[in-house]
Amino acid sequence: MAEVKLLGLSYSPFSHRVEWALKIKGVKYEFIEEDLQNKSSLLLQSNPIHKKIPVLIHNGKPICESMVILEYIDEAFEGPSILHKDPYDRALARFWAKYVDDKGSAVWKSFFFKGEEQEKAKEEAYEMLKILDNEFKDKKYFVGDKFGFADIAANGAALYLGILEEVSGIVLASSEKFPNFCAWRDEYCIQNKEYFPSRDELLIRYRAYIQPVDASK
Repeated sequence: MAEVKLLGLSYSPFSHRVEWALKIKGVKYEFIEEDLQNKSSLLLQSNPIHKKIPVLIHNGKPICESMVILEYIDEAFEGPSILHKDPYDRALARFWAKYVDDKGSAVWKSFFFKGEEQEKAKEEAYEMLKILDNEFKDKKYFVGDKFGFADIAANGAALYLGILEEVSGIVLASSEKFPNFCAWRDEYCIQNKEYFPSRDELLIRYRAYIQPVDASK
């Protein structure tokens, strides 16, 4: 039987993407929790260039970067397809996956940075939300009528954004400003709850990193 290990963080959206894909495929795996302040020799050996999680190790061979790992899982294991079969749909899925991946840093900076950098990040995040709000005006998924690659890539916007909003008191995505996005996010979280990490555990984790906004100021 193939040996599959995943080096990651239980509260990381990037690790979560990979776990989600493995579960969709029905692949049994060993999850190895990393400590980013004291990275394991296995992580450093497996990803010597970036030294980051997640890393998938399949039969002793490491694969790095969450989006690359998703495509590898789709090709290497039997089970439901993650990427669409049609070439055009595959191209669209890759486009939207890259878009949300690239813009995701602005969302994180909106909560973890302060001052001018935070305000700039918020503007970038609002622009992303505006585009996604328009995209979900009349559809449930990024591509066609099937949940897939780009939707998994958007787990940060769908799940983790709400966690960060609750912890910090900073609201980026309101139903008044972005009704289509918020409706998509609500449906996304309901339909895919079985694949999500514990919300309570995520809240505890991120409360250790983020100071809530003082509403009295």
